[in-house]
Amino acid sequence: MEKQAGRLLSLDVMRGLIMILLAGESCRVYESLREGHNNIFITQFFHHPWHGLRFWDLVQPAFMLMAGTAMYISYESKLRKGISWGENFKHIAIRSLKLFLLGTGLHCVYAGKLVWELWNVLTQLSVTGMIAYLVIGRSYTFQIVAGFALILLNDILYRTILMPGFDQPFVEYHNFGAYMDTLLMGKINEDGWVAINIIPTAAHTIWGVTAGKLLSSAMENKRKILLLTIAGLGLLVLGFGADMAGLSPIIKRISTAGFVMASAGWVLLILAFLYWWIDIKDHQRYTWIPVVVGMNAIFIYVFFETVGAQWLNGVVAIFVPWHIAAAFVTWILEWGLCYWLYKKKVFIKL
Repeated sequence: MEKQAGRLLSLDVMRGLIMILLAGESCRVYESLREGHNNIFITQFFHHPWHGLRFWDLVQPAFMLMAGTAMYISYESKLRKGISWGENFKHIAIRSLKLFLLGTGLHCVYAGKLVWELWNVLTQLSVTGMIAYLVIGRSYTFQIVAGFALILLNDILYRTILMPGFDQPFVEYHNFGAYMDTLLMGKINEDGWVAINIIPTAAHTIWGVTAGKLLSSAMENKRKILLLTIAGLGLLVLGFGADMAGLSPIIKRISTAGFVMASAGWVLLILAFLYWWIDIKDHQRYTWIPVVVGMNAIFIYVFFETVGAQWLNGVVAIFVPWHIAAAFVTWILEWGLCYWLYKKKVFIKL
């Protein structure tokens, strides 16, 4: 894989790995494995039911943080070309609208009818991306504080706005987020997700912008890695510390402060490692495997959530009757589609 000038290969790898993992879920890889070999390892590929943290709970935060990092790098590149903050804002606003429509549209595909639901990750990203862009030109300190302010605001709302039936801040279906869903959509998510996660998870995207600003700076590479590592470890301590102290439990489904900090800590450590291993140590072997997927991230996400889940999974199952084998074959076919697009230099962007 030839590294392009001005690009962070580690970011492309991280984006690709995220999409490969999400495709595996859509292809029922993890579900099929759990049916035959349920154990602690396989459990990590499913969201924690409520209070706690598993590996799979880090995928969406990684997606949101990575989006912020990529946005900053793109923003800086455009500034060098003479494109102002205001001119680029139009592009960001239009892209956010497209993401919002895709996210809400996917819920209609899931339901098989027109519905109004705001829980999809693309819908969430359409808002957190706009929030992050508003502070993209501010200082490191401002961005970091803005992220903490949002997660603090979210926890305060949960603790202080107590409505009848929704007066238990951190209890599933009976919290402020669920109450807001009844106002926004007239319904509650049966799995406990809430639409106002856009408030606290905006911290992930903002801190992604901060990470992008750091990685794009002229600072010495060793210092960049050190700062990312310190930030990651610090957030882990704060997140798990808040949970153990009873200040803010780690609950992904309502994106508590404890969860946002703990998950961001893990993601920053992963980013620091990939940056060190790939961009600094120049270990590029096999990086093409995730990169070909990451280069068409939005396309493959929409594909496996629609055509993949609605059609391809079933077609493959006809010819490969064993559930686990069918899931893996479908997974490989979806990767192959991305590889074909990459070789043809077809990159579908919003």
